[in-house]
Amino acid sequence: MGHYKANLRDIEFNLFEVLGRQDVLGHGPFADVDTDTAREMLKEVARLAENELADSFADADRNPPVFDPATNSVTMPPSFARSYQAYIDSGFWNIDVPAELDGTVAPPSLKWAMNEMVLGANPAIAMFAASYSFAKLLYILGNDDQKKLARWIVEKNWHCTMVLTEPDAGSDVGAGRAKAAQNDDGTWNVTGVKRFITSAESDMVDNVIHFVLARPEGAGPGTKGLSLFIVPKFHVDLETGELGERNGAYVTNLEHKMGLKTSTTCEVTFGDKEPAVGTLFGDVHDGIAQMFRVIEHARMLVGTKAIATLSTGYLNALDYAKQRVQGADLTEMLDKNAPRVTITHHPDVRRSLMLQKAYAEGLRALVLFTASFQDTVEQAYLESGSEQHEPGSAADQASRINDLLLPIVKGLGSERAWVLLGTESLQTLGGSGFLQEYPIEQYVRDAKIDTLYEGTTAIQGLDFFFRKIIRDKAASLTSLSMQIQEFAKDTGAQKGVLDRDRELLAKGAEDVQGILAAMVGPLMASDPRTGGQVTNLYKVGQNTTRLLLAAGDLVVGWLLLRQAAVAQDALDAGATGSDRDFYTGKVAAAQFYARNVLPKLAAERAIAEAMDNDLMDVPESAF
Repeated sequence: MGHYKANLRDIEFNLFEVLGRQDVLGHGPFADVDTDTAREMLKEVARLAENELADSFADADRNPPVFDPATNSVTMPPSFARSYQAYIDSGFWNIDVPAELDGTVAPPSLKWAMNEMVLGANPAIAMFAASYSFAKLLYILGNDDQKKLARWIVEKNWHCTMVLTEPDAGSDVGAGRAKAAQNDDGTWNVTGVKRFITSAESDMVDNVIHFVLARPEGAGPGTKGLSLFIVPKFHVDLETGELGERNGAYVTNLEHKMGLKTSTTCEVTFGDKEPAVGTLFGDVHDGIAQMFRVIEHARMLVGTKAIATLSTGYLNALDYAKQRVQGADLTEMLDKNAPRVTITHHPDVRRSLMLQKAYAEGLRALVLFTASFQDTVEQAYLESGSEQHEPGSAADQASRINDLLLPIVKGLGSERAWVLLGTESLQTLGGSGFLQEYPIEQYVRDAKIDTLYEGTTAIQGLDFFFRKIIRDKAASLTSLSMQIQEFAKDTGAQKGVLDRDRELLAKGAEDVQGILAAMVGPLMASDPRTGGQVTNLYKVGQNTTRLLLAAGDLVVGWLLLRQAAVAQDALDAGATGSDRDFYTGKVAAAQFYARNVLPKLAAERAIAEAMDNDLMDVPESAF
């Protein structure tokens, strides 16, 4: 068994005891995958993740991919290639593929539950395998020829990439310089240099399909002028799948990174050696909207990766703590003859472990809760054949709440996981945690990218406030807030065991609302047309990340307490053995979180309400 420790019991608890996914599985468009089948799939993915997939995790980090500039090629570590092939051979990637391409139609909640374990065991495997989701999108939105290409992506297991970032245009996507010129036959020649392109090259496949944002000649400035083009590494005979001539898309550098080294992060140059010929995605100039479909999936993937890493980090720390004997119990510390105890007996180690447990399990709950809304959206699409939802329908509301939650999944998940892995999980092992003999130091290095990928935490905060709350007129936020408030009011349930914690949840909700109000005021006072000062926007900008993380912590607290209610009911019903321990841990984690994390939201509110612009007046030279 490798480094990875799956938490299959908690995954199944979320899916079947809290979220009721048994009512979705085996029904309607998901009829082919019933609950028993889903459980077997999860069990086998857990086994695969802990063994074949995890086997190459450390070796591939120590012996990372090698770039050959003479051939513009990348050689992957043999150990990783074996792990990746084991995943391909398993066929579990098929859950990402639509029925029209012979995929297994299953709800997204099952897909993300399975993907968590792959991401935790060896994240680069899941990142290369994201190509199947690209194929699905290409089939849904592409023209007839692109639908044929989607089938070959699946059958040939080709890599796919999202080609967005440029050396001088990172988060400012609209400043990109890549261009596209139309040819007489309707194809396009793409020119430019793109950077930080994931999975752009490897020797595990013979073709790569690039989804490239570029500006057509004559198009306007900014993001609205961008279009999305499908540019293959090798041209493809769409009838036979055979490769044709080399196209002008070449990897010209492989980045040397702090972590996640096995995932090839490349510079790709288009149209330098020969024309890089591609086709317009779906025959429509709607590039940024199309690319955001890719980005939204990627943000969910990054958030899931983050919590998967935190989960296995916590479980490794817990395993170490249960075995590490060090010092006497605190109550006997003055007795030199007192027996030595495992460090799980020490109060601060217990605090650390319970904080890790609460966030690892709370963030998993967040991912799967979000995925449950994706289930509703996917079911509506499969039943109607249309991605357009009737306003006010269940699918429409689910889509909007999913949109609201995505920046929390990505932003909160990545921030909390990265910090906890270093300050708590590694710390639990003491000096041993700093050694490569244990996996946590690699977890820390691999996890840092999660706060940066697919929009930094600051960008997630801006998106959360301006797009997901203000543009939505707070409709989705209000819907979610009402659910939290109703739960908090339900004192007396579970014989009052959680009453104190429900009260703390209610106070936390009030504090998050206070942070939001402290931001809406300056926003309303920033419009010069109504006599406002535009610099009031700076007060908003200083609080957007604060709001994102505070709202996320609140939602996690609510989800943990929802789980605690289910667990307490099970305990009251007479749970025994390992189930009793599991449910007891659920209640303990939720109460610890409510009493140690939620009260901090009051301080965040006080800071937000006292916000001024003094920081913005400090001259740059004073920093």
